Amino acid sequence: MSDAFCPECKRSTEVVFDHSAGDTVCSECGLVLEAHSIDETSEWRTFANESADNDPVRVGGPTNPLLTDGGLSTVIAKPNGAQGEFLSSSLGRWQNRGSNPDRSLILAFRTIATMADRLGLVATIKDRANEIYKKVEDLKSIRGRNQDAILAACLYIACRQEDRPRTVKEICSVANGATKKEIGRAKEFIVKQLEVEMGQSMEMGTIHAGDFLRRFCSHLGMTNQAVKAAQEAVQKSEELDIRRSPISIAAAVIYMITQLSEEKKPLKDISLATGVAEGTIRNSYKDLYPYASRLIPTSFAKEEDLKNLCSP
Repeated sequence: MSDAFCPECKRSTEVVFDHSAGDTVCSECGLVLEAHSIDETSEWRTFANESADNDPVRVGGPTNPLLTDGGLSTVIAKPNGAQGEFLSSSLGRWQNRGSNPDRSLILAFRTIATMADRLGLVATIKDRANEIYKKVEDLKSIRGRNQDAILAACLYIACRQEDRPRTVKEICSVANGATKKEIGRAKEFIVKQLEVEMGQSMEMGTIHAGDFLRRFCSHLGMTNQAVKAAQEAVQKSEELDIRRSPISIAAAVIYMITQLSEEKKPLKDISLATGVAEGTIRNSYKDLYPYASRLIPTSFAKEEDLKNLCSP
């Protein structure tokens, strides 16, 4: 209930809303203050074909500008338990006769969405990956190539362009069987094709060790204090001339920080969490070891504590 001015009572009174008729009625004298008003609240009804489906969805999906019809094509639903009869009916024949030109695109977008969801990526990265795939698909140059590798490469490039990079190994873990080598080749192929089409180099974004660090630390269950120390060490490492990949530097910094913390992590666990080989972590750690006093914040470990670091 709410209050409204009633001309019959000549004062503000409580009113009752009759949702079925759309009327607003004075609770004291019964005067209809407003008739046939529009209810703008959500209409939580079930519009699903199956009676057991309780999903209260009352609208269709969003439009997709990458599809020919915007993703709003009409599909004739099949009656319950009448699969054979529907296919033989005139409606069924018309449904099958009208082939969807975007069928392959829709399947590709679904695969990209599934991979992105498994990696916990935001919608902007999925949309960017869809755009990249649409551009490549329009060039008609991906026929005969590994579709899973192409889709995974589109997602990898999208992560780079949105400044949320993922390692090739992480992308490979959700790529439906595509190998790291196949994804790498597909990435180079896509970049080359789009650069030729645009007539300029393709912006891929710069990878920093800090882009991976927090995620790797989370996988290892490190404390907040250790994570902050690792982040500070990674930032300082960018000032040094360490010719290692950002992923290798992140893994080596984590190894260095964990050696100084109470909960030490074995090299094998760090290798599994980061996807970097143990030998590569050792070599990167060897390059960082001479600068340990500059990298490790004094709030985390004092100079005498650095003697506890394992020599490379």
